[in-house]
Amino acid sequence: MPGKIKDGSNANVADNHYHFYKKDLELMHSLGVNAYRFSISWCRILPRGRFGEVNPAGIEFYNNLINSLLLQGIQPVVTLNHFDIPQELEDQYGSWTSPEIQKDFGYLAEICFEAFGNRVKHWITFNEPNIFIKFGYMTGEFPPNHCTQPSANCKFGRAANEPYIVAHNMILSHATAVEIYRTKYQYKQGGMIGIVLNGIWYEPLRNVTTDHLAAERALSFFHAWFMDPIMYGEYPSDMRQILGPMLPTFSEEEKEKLTNKLDFIGINHYTTLYAQDCLFSQCNLTTSQIDAFAYTTGERDGIPIGDLTPMKDCYVVPRGMEKIILYFKERYNNTPMFITENGYADASYVGVGLDDLVNDTKRVEYLSSYLASLNMALRHGADVRGYFVWSLLDNFEWQFGYTLRFGIHYVDYKTLERIPKLSAMWYKQFLDGVKMVEQKNIKIRRLSS
Repeated sequence: MPGKIKDGSNANVADNHYHFYKKDLELMHSLGVNAYRFSISWCRILPRGRFGEVNPAGIEFYNNLINSLLLQGIQPVVTLNHFDIPQELEDQYGSWTSPEIQKDFGYLAEICFEAFGNRVKHWITFNEPNIFIKFGYMTGEFPPNHCTQPSANCKFGRAANEPYIVAHNMILSHATAVEIYRTKYQYKQGGMIGIVLNGIWYEPLRNVTTDHLAAERALSFFHAWFMDPIMYGEYPSDMRQILGPMLPTFSEEEKEKLTNKLDFIGINHYTTLYAQDCLFSQCNLTTSQIDAFAYTTGERDGIPIGDLTPMKDCYVVPRGMEKIILYFKERYNNTPMFITENGYADASYVGVGLDDLVNDTKRVEYLSSYLASLNMALRHGADVRGYFVWSLLDNFEWQFGYTLRFGIHYVDYKTLERIPKLSAMWYKQFLDGVKMVEQKNIKIRRLSS
């Protein structure tokens, strides 16, 4: 739609991974990675949801991709839903605003488990449902462009409880998929299933009790909002206290379904922000954290919390990696974790030369410092099983179009040529070093045994 994408572009071609996936697998293999995380398009498998037929071309593509990955010694890590949804479900019953969606998501999940589960050992139900709801149902920046208050992004506000109804249906859809996997497929297929959240770390703006409490509320309203029901069958107490009847409740039957929980937690971590109290004092609330009574910002007294990247509200704060991991470790009994996204955006606009984009020293510094922080979390006993850079390639970035580049490989969108950046060469050397350490540890274990 005109005006929705920053540069007026579309994703009709983007990287054309659909036709170039074998070339992209060669890039992965040359790096030395042992896993590739990708998302299945619901619309490609079921263009009309459970109201239509399975698309055999969609099944064929993902089968070809998975088989090619395994031939290269790369494990597929598969996300069932990454924001997109068949339009039919929006038209029929309002998609995520209705409990009907649980049937459709379970239907999609079972088709995928049946078609691909004999080769896929890591399943993710949702990618960043907290981001999807924040921008899709609170601020209106993402489709379906619903918002709780009219704004520049969204002219018509919806009921204030709609985001919480949507989250409720997503949580129960996750539980539906896990239940199907646990009861029918996990034993014979031997895989794991989890969920991925966007993991922003929040720190108090000032060293005062009220701002410390504001940071805790911001964490609850962004992370625990999803994870507490999945792990404990209830929403966080501070959310219940503030929202009251706006927050849905789980029936006994739904709580029983939630006891299946998950096998791992995925964390997409990019940045850290400050949180300021707005419950006990007046401040300029932002829409995205209005219900938490927390004003979030990347600056204190005009000084940024870290270097600002070209991505809006994204600052370089390496310590946040360790802190967000330890938050999940302590709150959820050290459930196994994966860092499922971590990366740096470069600005891409007319006048930026290829040399500047390929010689991406800031990305190398970012990845190096965040991996060092991840290592500190491991030293504190965090059960982190894996790490994924975002991303392999420059990409179409939602409403930012092609104005941001996250890839460790440059993509020429006219020719679709892939060119390794400095960060790709750095990451290959990093992985080679990790493998050397692993081999050394294996030899030591053999000697000791």
